[in-house]
Amino acid sequence: MTETLVARGTAGVVAAAWDADQAVTALYSANYRSLVRLAAMLVRDAGTAEEVVQDAFVAMHGGWRRLRDPDKALSYLRQSVVNRSRSVLRHRAVVEKYAPKGLPDAPSAEAGAIGELERSAVIDALSRLPARQREALVLRYYADLSEAEIANAMGISRGAVKSHTARGMTALRNVLEQFS
Repeated sequence: MTETLVARGTAGVVAAAWDADQAVTALYSANYRSLVRLAAMLVRDAGTAEEVVQDAFVAMHGGWRRLRDPDKALSYLRQSVVNRSRSVLRHRAVVEKYAPKGLPDAPSAEAGAIGELERSAVIDALSRLPARQREALVLRYYADLSEAEIANAMGISRGAVKSHTARGMTALRNVLEQFS
């Protein structure tokens, strides 16, 4: 008696699986492309759209016996594709929100070469200035010292620092204009 029940139970499972295989295959053949187009419109990526649709078909095949009305299988698939597409979009939003920030764009090699030429031109122009003007400019713009700190470092008054800085900037501008 037990063998008969097992055999009947197994035969019923095989028949249900065969029905699911045939039904899902027929749905796949008839509707795969239109469902991929739907998903592609939602997720804006063909590869992801294909994955979404394939996952929907796999889920339908696995749950075929739980489907109440097999005539509404296409509606179920469409809804499944829409829901899975929403999940993909939510996942993307979370990934983008918490993605590590990229490094700022590095200057090109050309920009580095031009910058090096400009720096060397400024250094060359600074070397042509009188010593006091050069010292005042270097302390002000490279060491970033205040006028009082420069005056103290050079042993001169703040007025003399202003004078040397202004004259140095004018001379530096003239020398750099001659280079360009």
